Amino acid sequence: MIGHVGTVTAVSTPPGKGGVAVIRVSGENAFAVAEKCFVPKNGKPLSANPPRRAVYGNILLDGEIIDDGLLLYFPAPNSYTGEDVVELSCHGGPLLTGMVLEATLKAGAIPAPPGEFTRRAYLTGKLSLSDAEAVGLAIDAVTRAQVRLSAEDSRDRLSDAVGSIHDRLLTLLSSLYASIDYPEEDLADLSREQVSEGVFAILTDLSSLGKTYRTGRAIREGVPAAIAGKPNVGKSAIFNRLLGEEKAIVTEIPGTTRDVLEYPLPVGRALLRLADTAGLRETDDPVETIGVERAKKKIGGSEVLLLVLDTSRPLEKEDTDLLALAKEFSGVSVLLLNKSDLAPAWDKADLPTGSPAAFAVSAKTGEGFNAVTDYLEKALTDENLSLGSDAIVVTARQSAAIDAATKDLSACLDALKTGVPVDAAASLAEAALASLSEVDGRTVTGEIVDEIFSHFCVGK
Repeated sequence: MIGHVGTVTAVSTPPGKGGVAVIRVSGENAFAVAEKCFVPKNGKPLSANPPRRAVYGNILLDGEIIDDGLLLYFPAPNSYTGEDVVELSCHGGPLLTGMVLEATLKAGAIPAPPGEFTRRAYLTGKLSLSDAEAVGLAIDAVTRAQVRLSAEDSRDRLSDAVGSIHDRLLTLLSSLYASIDYPEEDLADLSREQVSEGVFAILTDLSSLGKTYRTGRAIREGVPAAIAGKPNVGKSAIFNRLLGEEKAIVTEIPGTTRDVLEYPLPVGRALLRLADTAGLRETDDPVETIGVERAKKKIGGSEVLLLVLDTSRPLEKEDTDLLALAKEFSGVSVLLLNKSDLAPAWDKADLPTGSPAAFAVSAKTGEGFNAVTDYLEKALTDENLSLGSDAIVVTARQSAAIDAATKDLSACLDALKTGVPVDAAASLAEAALASLSEVDGRTVTGEIVDEIFSHFCVGK
């Protein structure tokens, strides 16, 4: 969890050609590194130029000018990392950017591992762990809802909600402590019954907060989903229609899809990790058999099933078997009645009783898909939650901490109601407080911190 010591450097802009590239340097020797590879054009020593103001000058490698650019110096603690930070902006050619990075390395910096700058911001107290996780979400965002969820005001709402619950529980715990420390005197602010009522109120609020993770997860991480059906019912055509581009090969030959294709698909605020799978049927083709097995495995690991049926052909036993699969599916299952642009051989009324929600669609014309995406958004998120005003739990780590606090607090309430000794109830309340402290990373373990930052890109 300590991270790398010393002064680190990395390219903080994406690889490839661009107008500008930024090389970031952080650590106690950041300014000394800058002095060795940058010369201001105003004739003043670099130290004579004020901090946090762009300085124009030449960038040097091995004493030779390789580019002209800008330098910004942010003295500690008023920087992103909380350390001395220098940012060098040069022209954005891949070779030139690499040479400027080389210049900072030769000047005494060491390469920064993935997420090192944000890790240092966390370790110096500039960011909470939830803030750091939000940085990663903002970088990886593929939907507007993800961007909105990563914004500072969204993080503040969650922090305020957890902090309020923490403070309320601490107040109740103080009364339990007083009862333990001075059992013969009436020093507690609240009676045992009043503490129980307070714990119940907190438990109600904590449970409601924990339930928001269902929506937060659907927005942040996305939900695994699979398109399934027998061969040649239009699965790949529907896959392409939903994505809005030709990702899967579509032919009239049954069994064209042999492998699983997976792409992100926004459905309103939620995100599906949508997979197109091979047609489900018995086959002697060894390659197609592998595809069918992979399809079954993908369906088994999915939380949303989009079962495609062809309404232009009569229902067959294979269709009936797949309908039973959809009916028994443990997640959200939806029937896509494809080829609504053709004369129907059957319709919704012919489906077995208790079948999942069914929508008439046409992969050819696009008819019916708006209703499908609306349905999925409502099934996967709480439409009463507002990204602009409500506290929402967004990571599995936060959710696990809140669930642990909820469990301990529920046990504390039972203890208070059943007359268990006060010290036992207090220990359970203390455990709940400790779990709440983990939500923003105040008491989180080093292993968890390492896991979070391992997913960051180099330069952030």
